[in-house]
Amino acid sequence: MGAGADWRAAPREDRRSGLSQRKCVGPVLRKTCFSVCVATAGFVLLLGVSLLYLPDPYKPEQFVPEEKHAVTLLIWTHPFGRYRKLPNCSALYQIGGCTLTDDVHVYPQADAVVIHHRDVATGTADLPPEPRPLEQKWVWMNYESPSHTSGLWRFEGVYNLSMTYRTDSDIFLPYGYLLPRGSKTEGLNDRFAHPLLAPSRSHLLRPRLVAWVISNWSESHARVALYHQLRRYIRVDVFGRAGRPLPEDSGGSVVRLVGRYQFYLALENSQHTDYITEKLWNAVRAGAVPVVLGPSRQNYERFLPPEAFIHVDDFPTVRGLARYLLMLRRNPTRLRRHLDWRGDYSLHQPAFWAEHYCTVCRAVRRNRGRADSVQDLTRWFHS
Repeated sequence: MGAGADWRAAPREDRRSGLSQRKCVGPVLRKTCFSVCVATAGFVLLLGVSLLYLPDPYKPEQFVPEEKHAVTLLIWTHPFGRYRKLPNCSALYQIGGCTLTDDVHVYPQADAVVIHHRDVATGTADLPPEPRPLEQKWVWMNYESPSHTSGLWRFEGVYNLSMTYRTDSDIFLPYGYLLPRGSKTEGLNDRFAHPLLAPSRSHLLRPRLVAWVISNWSESHARVALYHQLRRYIRVDVFGRAGRPLPEDSGGSVVRLVGRYQFYLALENSQHTDYITEKLWNAVRAGAVPVVLGPSRQNYERFLPPEAFIHVDDFPTVRGLARYLLMLRRNPTRLRRHLDWRGDYSLHQPAFWAEHYCTVCRAVRRNRGRADSVQDLTRWFHS
């Protein structure tokens, strides 16, 4: 939306691909059928690559006797001090050989310790005592963006494994991901996957236009500046702590609320590599077309088809974005292009924090004997 627009974050380099994050200057409505087909084919190829990154619980593997590689995983602190009952990894995710505990007295016998960054960075908890037991692994777990991750320099060389939403983490588990219908991966995950329905006529004619649910309001955020400009051209219904309460008939469910709207503003609080949170996936699950502000369009296309979302960088001005949304509202056939892909996929949104612990457990089993440490934590996470 115009160089110099005050809400836009400066371009960043993509660390893994080596490609600069370029702005898409041509409006989506001018894409030809050929370009859409090429983009779709590119996503299919990309999805084939991304399957290599699927979270550990859903990768088929050869049977390994549990007694040979069983591990004890210590949860050093419950994230943000909120206690949750620890899961049975075998029953929930078919991950055997895992003993999870939050009893700090087990520390000398633990094969690995999961340490949530916010808790040790803020002083709520201390790091486990040194020297650590021989071959014990410390796992750095963090699901905040770099803009909201303080004190990284204090933990250089401390951890053996990283677990985040970034695809280049040692243990990768995103906020959500798509599963192709009928794939072996989906079959392993049927109980947690939400089938996405192809659009019906009522789906295309939803009565309301744009919703935004936000709790962390800051005038310094790019998303707030974008909202102030967008509301000059179209109506945006704002909910959450920074807006109206969620309606009673939504049962407090963001997904149920968003299901009444054609579009949802999936605007991240900061723009960083792979930082794509539940804001996007809640919109996908609800059947609304997400309008995204976050990393580059290329980054989003690692996670879902190019037509599945509208990126704010697709337009030279905020007014152009608003006009496009209004055009889609008047033209259900054009709107369908952003929704037809849904019938081929299911959506999985990992449960915090049960699935994360079990994913760590399996990764630790696979990395027995590895003694690496995470180097340049600050530089990597901010890249």
